[in-house]
Amino acid sequence: MNLGTSESSSSAAPAETYPVALVTGAGSGIGRAVALALLAAGYRVGLLGRRLETLEQTASLAGGGGQSCLLLVADVTQPAEVAAAFERLGQHWGRLDLLFNNAGVSAAALPIDELSFEQWRAVLDVNVSGAFLCAQAAVRMMKQQQPRGGRIINNGSISAHAPRPNSAPYTASKHAITGLTKSLSLDGRAFDIACGQIDIGNALTEMALPMTRGVPQAHGAVAVEATMDVAHVASAVLYMASLPLSANVQSLTVMATTMPFVGRG
Repeated sequence: MNLGTSESSSSAAPAETYPVALVTGAGSGIGRAVALALLAAGYRVGLLGRRLETLEQTASLAGGGGQSCLLLVADVTQPAEVAAAFERLGQHWGRLDLLFNNAGVSAAALPIDELSFEQWRAVLDVNVSGAFLCAQAAVRMMKQQQPRGGRIINNGSISAHAPRPNSAPYTASKHAITGLTKSLSLDGRAFDIACGQIDIGNALTEMALPMTRGVPQAHGAVAVEATMDVAHVASAVLYMASLPLSANVQSLTVMATTMPFVGRG
Protein backbone atom coordinates (compact mmCIF):
# COMPACT_ATOMS: atom_id res chain seq x y z
CA MET A 1 0.00 0.00 0.00
CA ASN A 2 1.31 3.41 -0.96
CA LEU A 3 0.29 6.41 1.15
CA GLY A 4 1.51 9.81 0.01
CA THR A 5 0.88 13.50 0.54
CA SER A 6 1.03 16.55 -1.68
CA GLU A 7 1.13 18.98 1.25
CA SER A 8 4.44 20.50 2.30
CA SER A 9 4.99 20.84 6.04
CA SER A 10 6.29 24.39 5.63
CA SER A 11 2.94 25.66 4.33
CA ALA A 12 0.66 23.77 6.72
CA ALA A 13 -1.57 25.94 8.92
CA PRO A 14 -2.27 25.15 12.58
CA ALA A 15 -4.71 22.26 12.80
CA GLU A 16 -7.38 24.29 14.63
CA THR A 17 -7.73 26.84 11.81
CA TYR A 18 -9.41 24.61 9.22
CA PRO A 19 -11.79 21.64 9.02
CA VAL A 20 -10.49 18.26 7.86
CA ALA A 21 -12.40 15.96 5.51
CA LEU A 22 -11.80 12.55 4.00
CA VAL A 23 -13.40 11.59 0.68
CA THR A 24 -13.43 7.99 -0.50
CA GLY A 25 -13.48 7.27 -4.21
CA ALA A 26 -11.81 10.66 -4.66
CA GLY A 27 -10.04 9.78 -7.91
CA SER A 28 -13.02 10.31 -10.22
CA GLY A 29 -16.64 11.26 -10.64
CA ILE A 30 -18.67 12.42 -7.66
CA GLY A 31 -15.81 11.85 -5.23
CA ARG A 32 -13.49 14.06 -7.24
CA ALA A 33 -16.11 16.82 -7.61
CA VAL A 34 -16.87 16.84 -3.89
CA ALA A 35 -13.20 16.78 -2.92
CA LEU A 36 -12.48 19.78 -5.16
CA ALA A 37 -15.46 21.68 -3.73
CA LEU A 38 -14.31 21.00 -0.17
CA LEU A 39 -10.80 22.19 -1.00
CA ALA A 40 -12.20 25.36 -2.54
CA ALA A 41 -14.25 25.90 0.64
CA GLY A 42 -11.13 25.79 2.82
CA TYR A 43 -11.02 22.18 3.96
CA ARG A 44 -7.93 20.05 4.21
CA VAL A 45 -8.94 16.89 2.36
CA GLY A 46 -7.72 13.32 2.49
CA LEU A 47 -8.19 11.84 -0.99
CA LEU A 48 -8.70 8.09 -0.65
CA GLY A 49 -8.79 5.70 -3.58
CA ARG A 50 -7.22 2.59 -5.02
CA ARG A 51 -4.98 4.26 -7.63
CA LEU A 52 -2.36 6.87 -6.84
CA GLU A 53 -2.41 8.32 -10.37
CA THR A 54 -6.10 9.26 -10.26
CA LEU A 55 -5.69 10.82 -6.81
CA GLU A 56 -2.78 12.84 -8.14
CA GLN A 57 -5.00 14.02 -10.99
CA THR A 58 -7.64 15.18 -8.50
CA ALA A 59 -5.00 17.03 -6.48
CA SER A 60 -3.62 18.67 -9.62
CA LEU A 61 -7.10 19.92 -10.57
CA ALA A 62 -7.27 21.71 -7.24
CA GLY A 63 -4.56 24.11 -8.37
CA GLY A 64 -3.23 25.86 -5.27
CA GLY A 65 -5.68 23.79 -3.25
CA GLY A 66 -3.59 20.75 -4.09
CA GLN A 67 -1.28 21.92 -1.31
CA SER A 68 -4.07 20.95 1.09
CA CYS A 69 -4.45 17.34 -0.08
CA LEU A 70 -3.30 14.14 1.54
CA LEU A 71 -3.20 11.23 -0.90
CA LEU A 72 -4.30 7.96 0.69
CA VAL A 73 -4.06 4.87 -1.49
CA ALA A 74 -6.25 2.13 -0.05
CA ASP A 75 -8.84 -0.47 -0.99
CA VAL A 76 -11.94 0.17 1.14
CA THR A 77 -12.72 -3.56 1.22
CA GLN A 78 -9.50 -4.29 3.12
CA PRO A 79 -9.71 -3.55 6.89
CA ALA A 80 -5.96 -3.14 7.37
CA GLU A 81 -5.66 -0.68 4.48
CA VAL A 82 -8.60 1.39 5.72
CA ALA A 83 -7.17 1.48 9.24
CA ALA A 84 -3.75 2.55 7.94
CA ALA A 85 -5.25 5.35 5.83
CA PHE A 86 -7.23 6.80 8.73
CA GLU A 87 -4.21 6.49 11.01
CA ARG A 88 -2.14 8.39 8.45
CA LEU A 89 -4.76 11.12 8.25
CA GLY A 90 -4.85 11.41 12.05
CA GLN A 91 -1.09 11.64 12.28
CA HIS A 92 -0.98 14.29 9.57
CA TRP A 93 -3.81 16.61 10.62
CA GLY A 94 -4.79 15.47 14.09
CA ARG A 95 -8.54 15.13 13.57
CA LEU A 96 -11.39 14.37 11.16
CA ASP A 97 -14.44 16.61 10.85
CA LEU A 98 -16.15 15.11 7.80
CA LEU A 99 -16.21 11.74 6.06
CA PHE A 100 -17.84 11.60 2.64
CA ASN A 101 -18.41 7.86 2.29
CA ASN A 102 -18.58 7.77 -1.49
CA ALA A 103 -16.64 4.82 -2.96
CA GLY A 104 -18.95 2.55 -4.90
CA VAL A 105 -19.28 0.21 -7.86
CA SER A 106 -22.07 -1.46 -9.80
CA ALA A 107 -22.44 -4.80 -11.54
CA ALA A 108 -23.37 -5.57 -15.12
CA ALA A 109 -27.09 -5.10 -15.78
CA LEU A 110 -28.01 -8.78 -15.88
CA PRO A 111 -31.09 -10.72 -14.79
CA ILE A 112 -30.53 -12.01 -11.29
CA ASP A 113 -30.42 -15.63 -12.43
CA GLU A 114 -27.47 -14.81 -14.71
CA LEU A 115 -25.39 -12.97 -12.09
CA SER A 116 -22.47 -14.82 -10.58
CA PHE A 117 -21.96 -14.83 -6.83
CA GLU A 118 -18.63 -13.12 -7.43
CA GLN A 119 -20.39 -10.21 -9.20
CA TRP A 120 -22.86 -9.89 -6.33
CA ARG A 121 -20.15 -10.03 -3.67
CA ALA A 122 -17.91 -7.49 -5.42
CA VAL A 123 -20.64 -4.84 -5.24
CA LEU A 124 -21.57 -5.59 -1.63
CA ASP A 125 -17.91 -5.68 -0.57
CA VAL A 126 -17.24 -2.14 -1.84
CA ASN A 127 -20.60 -0.45 -1.35
CA VAL A 128 -21.56 -1.90 2.02
CA SER A 129 -18.52 -3.40 3.75
CA GLY A 130 -16.29 -0.58 2.48
CA ALA A 131 -18.71 2.06 3.74
CA PHE A 132 -18.94 0.27 7.08
CA LEU A 133 -15.16 0.05 7.50
CA CYS A 134 -14.67 3.74 6.71
CA ALA A 135 -17.54 4.83 8.95
CA GLN A 136 -16.20 2.66 11.76
CA ALA A 137 -12.74 4.21 11.47
CA ALA A 138 -14.23 7.71 11.33
CA VAL A 139 -16.36 7.15 14.43
CA ARG A 140 -13.33 5.93 16.35
CA MET A 141 -11.46 9.14 15.50
CA MET A 142 -14.41 11.44 16.12
CA LYS A 143 -15.16 9.97 19.55
CA GLN A 144 -11.58 10.43 20.73
CA GLN A 145 -10.59 13.80 19.28
CA GLN A 146 -10.98 17.19 20.95
CA PRO A 147 -13.27 18.89 20.31
CA ARG A 148 -15.25 15.68 20.00
CA GLY A 149 -17.57 14.77 17.13
CA GLY A 150 -17.89 15.17 13.40
CA ARG A 151 -20.12 14.38 10.45
CA ILE A 152 -20.48 11.40 8.12
CA ILE A 153 -22.27 11.79 4.79
CA ASN A 154 -23.03 8.52 3.02
CA ASN A 155 -23.52 8.41 -0.74
CA GLY A 156 -26.74 6.50 -1.25
CA SER A 157 -28.73 6.43 -4.47
CA ILE A 158 -32.17 6.90 -5.90
CA SER A 159 -31.97 3.11 -6.22
CA ALA A 160 -32.49 3.05 -2.45
CA HIS A 161 -36.07 4.14 -3.25
CA ALA A 162 -36.78 2.80 -6.76
CA PRO A 163 -34.60 0.24 -8.56
CA ARG A 164 -33.71 0.09 -12.19
CA PRO A 165 -34.23 -3.15 -14.13
CA ASN A 166 -31.55 -5.78 -13.48
CA SER A 167 -29.87 -3.88 -10.64
CA ALA A 168 -30.23 -6.27 -7.68
CA PRO A 169 -26.66 -6.00 -6.30
CA TYR A 170 -26.43 -2.21 -6.53
CA THR A 171 -29.99 -1.60 -5.30
CA ALA A 172 -29.57 -3.98 -2.37
CA SER A 173 -26.31 -2.28 -1.43
CA LYS A 174 -27.93 1.16 -1.40
CA HIS A 175 -30.82 -0.03 0.76
CA ALA A 176 -28.12 -1.24 3.15
CA ILE A 177 -26.53 2.22 3.11
CA THR A 178 -29.84 3.71 4.23
CA GLY A 179 -29.87 1.34 7.20
CA LEU A 180 -26.25 2.12 7.99
CA THR A 181 -26.97 5.86 7.85
CA LYS A 182 -29.88 5.60 10.27
CA SER A 183 -27.93 3.41 12.66
CA LEU A 184 -24.96 5.77 12.62
CA SER A 185 -27.28 8.72 13.22
CA LEU A 186 -28.69 7.03 16.29
CA ASP A 187 -25.46 5.61 17.70
CA GLY A 188 -23.48 8.79 17.05
CA ARG A 189 -25.79 11.13 18.97
CA ALA A 190 -24.11 10.61 22.33
CA PHE A 191 -20.74 11.51 20.81
CA ASP A 192 -21.70 14.59 18.74
CA ILE A 193 -21.45 12.61 15.50
CA ALA A 194 -24.07 13.46 12.87
CA CYS A 195 -24.78 11.23 9.88
CA GLY A 196 -26.81 11.92 6.77
CA GLN A 197 -27.30 10.44 3.33
CA ILE A 198 -27.35 11.99 -0.13
CA ASP A 199 -29.26 10.11 -2.82
CA ILE A 200 -28.13 11.16 -6.29
CA GLY A 201 -29.91 10.78 -9.60
CA ASN A 202 -28.16 11.03 -12.98
CA ALA A 203 -25.18 13.23 -12.17
CA LEU A 204 -23.13 13.30 -15.37
CA THR A 205 -20.05 11.22 -14.56
CA GLU A 206 -18.50 8.29 -16.42
CA MET A 207 -20.89 5.98 -14.59
CA ALA A 208 -23.89 7.97 -15.86
CA LEU A 209 -22.77 8.31 -19.50
CA PRO A 210 -25.06 5.45 -20.63
CA MET A 211 -28.02 7.64 -19.63
CA THR A 212 -27.18 9.97 -22.54
CA ARG A 213 -27.31 7.06 -25.01
CA GLY A 214 -30.40 5.30 -23.68
CA VAL A 215 -31.03 2.88 -20.82
CA PRO A 216 -33.74 0.30 -20.12
CA GLN A 217 -36.92 1.55 -18.43
CA ALA A 218 -39.31 -0.34 -16.16
CA HIS A 219 -41.76 -1.07 -19.01
CA GLY A 220 -39.05 -2.54 -21.23
CA ALA A 221 -38.35 0.40 -23.54
CA VAL A 222 -34.94 2.05 -23.88
CA ALA A 223 -34.85 5.82 -23.42
CA VAL A 224 -32.34 8.64 -23.11
CA GLU A 225 -32.51 10.24 -19.66
CA ALA A 226 -31.79 13.76 -18.49
CA THR A 227 -28.58 14.34 -16.54
CA MET A 228 -27.24 17.16 -14.36
CA ASP A 229 -23.81 18.66 -13.76
CA VAL A 230 -21.95 16.83 -11.00
CA ALA A 231 -21.13 20.26 -9.53
CA HIS A 232 -24.69 20.37 -8.18
CA VAL A 233 -23.97 17.24 -6.14
CA ALA A 234 -20.86 18.86 -4.73
CA SER A 235 -22.88 21.95 -3.77
CA ALA A 236 -25.44 19.78 -1.98
CA VAL A 237 -22.75 17.94 -0.01
CA LEU A 238 -21.17 21.27 0.94
CA TYR A 239 -24.52 22.46 2.27
CA MET A 240 -24.94 19.31 4.37
CA ALA A 241 -21.40 19.71 5.69
CA SER A 242 -21.87 23.41 6.49
CA LEU A 243 -24.42 22.85 9.23
CA PRO A 244 -23.41 22.89 12.90
CA LEU A 245 -23.40 19.46 14.54
CA SER A 246 -26.60 20.46 16.34
CA ALA A 247 -28.39 20.24 12.95
CA ASN A 248 -28.41 17.48 10.37
CA VAL A 249 -29.75 16.79 6.90
CA GLN A 250 -30.83 13.21 7.47
CA SER A 251 -31.65 12.51 3.84
CA LEU A 252 -31.31 14.64 0.72
CA THR A 253 -32.17 13.75 -2.87
CA VAL A 254 -30.56 15.71 -5.68
CA MET A 255 -31.39 14.73 -9.23
CA ALA A 256 -31.81 15.85 -12.82
CA THR A 257 -35.22 17.52 -12.71
CA THR A 258 -36.81 15.59 -15.57
CA MET A 259 -35.25 12.18 -15.04
CA PRO A 260 -37.76 9.34 -14.64
CA PHE A 261 -37.70 8.88 -10.88
CA VAL A 262 -40.93 10.36 -9.57
CA GLY A 263 -43.44 8.10 -11.25
CA ARG A 264 -40.86 5.49 -12.19
CA GLY A 265 -42.51 2.18 -12.82
